[in-house]
Amino acid sequence: MLPGVLEGDAIRTIATPTLRDYVALAPHERIAWHTPDELVPLDSVVLDAPIRPERNVFCVGRNYLEHAKEGARHAGRELRLPDSPTFFTKAQTAIAAPGATLHLDAKVSREYDYEAELAIVIGARCKDVPEGEALRVVFGYTALNDVTARDLQRAHGQWFKGKSLDDACPIGPWIVTPEEIGDPQALDVRLRVNGVEKQHGNTAKMIFSIRRIIAELSKGMTLLPGDVIATGTPEGVGFARTPPEFLADGDVVEVEVEGIGTLRNTMRIG
Repeated sequence: MLPGVLEGDAIRTIATPTLRDYVALAPHERIAWHTPDELVPLDSVVLDAPIRPERNVFCVGRNYLEHAKEGARHAGRELRLPDSPTFFTKAQTAIAAPGATLHLDAKVSREYDYEAELAIVIGARCKDVPEGEALRVVFGYTALNDVTARDLQRAHGQWFKGKSLDDACPIGPWIVTPEEIGDPQALDVRLRVNGVEKQHGNTAKMIFSIRRIIAELSKGMTLLPGDVIATGTPEGVGFARTPPEFLADGDVVEVEVEGIGTLRNTMRIG
C-alpha cells in the first residue's frame, strides 16, 4: 500500500513509506515528498485505512448528551454528566479499511453494534497541550465506526475487549485537513444501516469539545504523530433502541461525516 494525497478524482503518491511517516514530518517538509507526476485515478485503487497508528486508538465514551441520556435510560440510572472525558482504547489490530468486508464471529458475540464517530488524527508529538492551542496539533479528521460487541462489554465489566475485536474499527475513507474542514464543532454525523438512517447528530452537541479532549488526553501523557482519537457517538445506537437492534450478516453500514465523506462497510457475521 502506498500513501497518497487526493487531488480531485486522482491520487498523487507520497514518497514516504507510510502515511504515518508523512504525518510525522514538519508541515513545511511534507510537500517535498509529493511525487511530481504520479497521478493515479481514484477509481482504479483499493483504499486502505488512511492511517494505522503505532498504538491503540484512543476513544471518548458518552460524549454526546443525547447518547449519554439513552445509555442512562437503558441502564435504569440517573444521568450524571462527568467533569472530564471518559477515555478508553480500541486495539490497533481492530482497524479495518473503508469498503472492506468486516468479518465478525457469531460465536464470539451475538450483539454487534455500530457507533458513528468523527476521529482526530494527531499531527505532532505533544504533551500538556493547552486547550486554546489544541487544534494546532491536529493533522486532520476522518470517519470511524466504533463497532462494539455489547454482550462482551457487559460480560467483562469494561469496554476494551468488546470494542477491540478484529475488524471492529473501520476508518476512512481518507483524512481531511483542518483547513478543509473549517470548524470541527459544526459537522453533521450520520449512520445508515442498509440505507436506513439510524444515527444523526452534530459535533456541536459534544459534551467535551475537540479542544478539551486533546487537552485532557495530553495531560502528563505524550501524544504521537498519527495517533487517532475517536470523539464519541450521537444517539441512536442499536443496544438503546426499543427493541434493541444489532447488526446482521450482510448488513451494509455507512458512516457519513460532513466535509469528509462516507465510510462504507459490509458485515460478514458467521
